[in-house]
Amino acid sequence: MRLLKGYFLCYAYKIPKIEVKKLRQSCRFVCKEQLAAILLFFLIFSFFGSPSAAAKKAPPKIILYVPHDGRPICAEQTAQAIESAGFVVKMPPNDLLGSRENSGQPQKIYDWLMENGTGAHGAVVSADTLLYGSLVQSRKHKINLAELIERVKRLENVHKKFPQLKLFVFSSIMRTPRDSSASGTEEPSYYRLYGKQIFLYTQLLDKQRACGLTEEERQQLVACAAQIPPDVLKDWLGRRQKNLAANCALINLSKEGAIDYLALGCDDNAPYSQTHRESVILKKYMSDVSKDRICMLQGIDEVGLLLLTRQVDEMLNFHPVIDVAYASGYGGGTIPKYSDEPIDDSINDEIRLAGGIPSATDYGASLILLVNTNVSGYTYEANTPLDVAAPRANTASFLAMIKNYVLAKRPVAVADIAFANGADNALMAGLARENLLFKLYSYAGWNTATNSTGWAIAQGILSLHMSPEKRRQLLLARYLDDWVYQANVRQQVARLLNIFPGTGSKLFLGDKILPARLDAQRLMQSFIDQNMPQAGIKSVSVHFPWNRLFEAQIAVSQQKDAFAQNKLFDIVW
Repeated sequence: MRLLKGYFLCYAYKIPKIEVKKLRQSCRFVCKEQLAAILLFFLIFSFFGSPSAAAKKAPPKIILYVPHDGRPICAEQTAQAIESAGFVVKMPPNDLLGSRENSGQPQKIYDWLMENGTGAHGAVVSADTLLYGSLVQSRKHKINLAELIERVKRLENVHKKFPQLKLFVFSSIMRTPRDSSASGTEEPSYYRLYGKQIFLYTQLLDKQRACGLTEEERQQLVACAAQIPPDVLKDWLGRRQKNLAANCALINLSKEGAIDYLALGCDDNAPYSQTHRESVILKKYMSDVSKDRICMLQGIDEVGLLLLTRQVDEMLNFHPVIDVAYASGYGGGTIPKYSDEPIDDSINDEIRLAGGIPSATDYGASLILLVNTNVSGYTYEANTPLDVAAPRANTASFLAMIKNYVLAKRPVAVADIAFANGADNALMAGLARENLLFKLYSYAGWNTATNSTGWAIAQGILSLHMSPEKRRQLLLARYLDDWVYQANVRQQVARLLNIFPGTGSKLFLGDKILPARLDAQRLMQSFIDQNMPQAGIKSVSVHFPWNRLFEAQIAVSQQKDAFAQNKLFDIVW
């Protein structure tokens, strides 16, 4: 029996045989029942093998991913988050994906799906890419409705050819930018002239249907209609009708079971707008589909990562419980810019979309999501003078909340939505000062509020399945982009553009792109050295893939084992 016990210890715990003799001495008084249990356990392990060893031998599962364009945040960074959790992500070649200037190649994307489905376990596909070529192209295309419906049917072909493939699809409900500057030159050219009037006209129409207009508003509606050329309005609304019909066709596929899960995202929305009006129509159309198969939510750029996270959760049979808490003030009642509902509603939708369960208590929660909101309930822009490092009304209490959960060894995700399109400098300075930056499980503070909350949720869930080193690398990517670049360096480079030689602007860099790159690299390195020296960044490379300042592709050279060598990160989970 002692011999069997010794073999068991060697096998199960990888203990050298020379040490087993010592252990046997301390176990000589073990009762027969305990020895029998040990023997039985050993025999079970010998017959079935170690579960953990079997898991290590299993090849990683493959997920096909078709993003809605080639932006780093939507493509490479999304894939990196999933791969850091131990999965393989296959994406189409980048030259098939759309950009601001390249319309993308829907036929070749479809061919790629049909060629790569064998051996894959799941697929997350952007309908905007498969139908129009890209998200941007969905706002400008000239494709007729019959052709779009035929392209929708391609998803049915994918399902028929690969019935084992879990097929998740996401599609945008077209945005309604407030004016030409908000459109970022991604709408038809006439939006530069009539964007503000188009937004106001459709906003008033939506309000009229919902609750009626005042006399002053009725006069505004008439005036706006007179200012917009009929052919402009016909083109803009006609394209939206096609998008509405295509989304209805996608809902039909969901009803028929060809799509396992469909997510419809409201792109850049407002409480009254054409986007809101179309979402009301689609909600009614999808009302008879199970919520286990379909959802509608605010935002679009984060939906790819949320759906990929749902794939991971289903493959792992994991249902994370997520507790949500807010900074003091309006908190969950905040209706952020680019949205038409309270952020708490959006967050609950995102948690469910990712395969999680929202919770009203932190008891038993897998992840604590802490949301940075302003006391006023208003979402400011990161490029305003308000976004400074000096603490605001609720900064200290929110930092204390984060610190308490970290010290309690709870996994914490932070969604930073006090400002749109960049991090809150007051919060980030506090996290750096308290040595909390790399003790979080996830962080996001980019683009719209729902972009940030969705990303923080998804990456937070995924981080529960990855090593501390991989978590820190993903956090570093967000800090470099959302804090260092978006909230600080981007504004500085924009102010310096006028003194660079050549022609160009922040929206079209032109031949100012090289000096803009060099300046961004210099400013980023200086900011990192001053505010995040523990990351060990030796050099920074910045590229502008869309020929404008808004998106930056950032790469860094880091000191070897910088995180492992720095005691600021020594925390045992």
